[in-house]
Amino acid sequence: MANPKDAVKEKSMIIQKEMLAKQFNDLSKARETGKKVCYTFVPGNLIELILSFDMLPVYPEINALQSGMRKKSAGYIKDAEKMGHSEDVCTYVKCDIGMMLNGNIGPTGEKLPDPDLLLLSYTGCFTFLKWFENLNRLYPNAEIAMLHTPYQEDGQITQEQIEYMIKQLKEDVIPKFEKVTGKKFDEAKLKKLLDNSVQAEDYWVKILQLAKNKPSPIDAYFAGVYYMGPINTAFRGSEECLEYYKELYKEVKERADQKLLPVTPEGEMKHERFRLVVEGPPNWTNFREFWKIFYDMGAVIVASTYTKVGGVYDLGYRQNPEKPLESLATYCMGCYTNLNLPQRVDLIEKYVKEYQADGFLINSIKSCNSFSAGQLMIMREIEQRTGVPVGFIESDLVDPRYFSYANIKNRLESYFQMLEQRKIILSQESLTV
Repeated sequence: MANPKDAVKEKSMIIQKEMLAKQFNDLSKARETGKKVCYTFVPGNLIELILSFDMLPVYPEINALQSGMRKKSAGYIKDAEKMGHSEDVCTYVKCDIGMMLNGNIGPTGEKLPDPDLLLLSYTGCFTFLKWFENLNRLYPNAEIAMLHTPYQEDGQITQEQIEYMIKQLKEDVIPKFEKVTGKKFDEAKLKKLLDNSVQAEDYWVKILQLAKNKPSPIDAYFAGVYYMGPINTAFRGSEECLEYYKELYKEVKERADQKLLPVTPEGEMKHERFRLVVEGPPNWTNFREFWKIFYDMGAVIVASTYTKVGGVYDLGYRQNPEKPLESLATYCMGCYTNLNLPQRVDLIEKYVKEYQADGFLINSIKSCNSFSAGQLMIMREIEQRTGVPVGFIESDLVDPRYFSYANIKNRLESYFQMLEQRKIILSQESLTV
């Protein structure tokens, strides 16, 4: 087993680390280079449009989760609460605001630049609206653009909704970009970026679907949050994003061909004892300890909903370079947090069956209503539809006060015992047939 101080990393993780280091270095020099900066959010983010104007993106929730992993979130949250933010407020918001109050220092130790543009492409989370208001108070000189995304209440995207989104893009969002950057909208450049996105999306889906192999060569939850980084944040549409997913697919396919199990911070897994589908974000303050519980139990997550927070590409959606604005509109409305509850249940049922999962587990996040609403109903539905055992644990995004290692470990051990018992029963039944 690896030294606890030295997490084992795959080649793709190292490549991504270099990409991120360059991104934050560019941000630290934005004022020197004259680059304009856009603050935005992950679900439904318009990164291709941002890159088409040569702007640098900053994602406040990414700042928060990185602060959580670096053990800085507790202090930031306390500072935000001293300002009057409630304990019940999303801890991403409080961590991000606390980080800004403490100099807005990024993960590389360099100060992040103030935004020139605040871009909110709302997708299924009302908290983003209030978060945006707080960002506006902190940065009153920034230009503001809001793209209101209709919620998929009836489980479908209508042409009327698409036209409503395109109208906003043409009349409000793009003009704000042009005002901030002094550049005219370049549709040809946007189309090229979207073409790169389509290719990266193809690779991303192929990577995720390799988890259908037995054993799975990847963990689609814990490792998945690394894998999804470039396509969900600052790089989708870029050449380097496409190259990253080409390399990642090659790496994971090779592992699948050799019937190797996922690489974890503790080393390569040796035995796939359980295959799980997981709903909900992970806990970031104790990420490695959380992952290790599953590693010790031989549990591999073969599909997760959290890796779809930036786009449910495995349902067939791809960007369309020939209709760039319609493509951006459809993308925003198709993110996981913009799906209604019946759609979410259908998706999870599909994952349990197609990935031949032994069980379904929910990690309910105390301060995230966007994910946590309806989870008990989802759990009951999946149990009835698939017959697999369901489990339920609770933690938080970046507030260490709401992560109880002993409690979560005990619950998971009981859950895994239930899975093991079911395996024994199914094995005995197959012998008697």
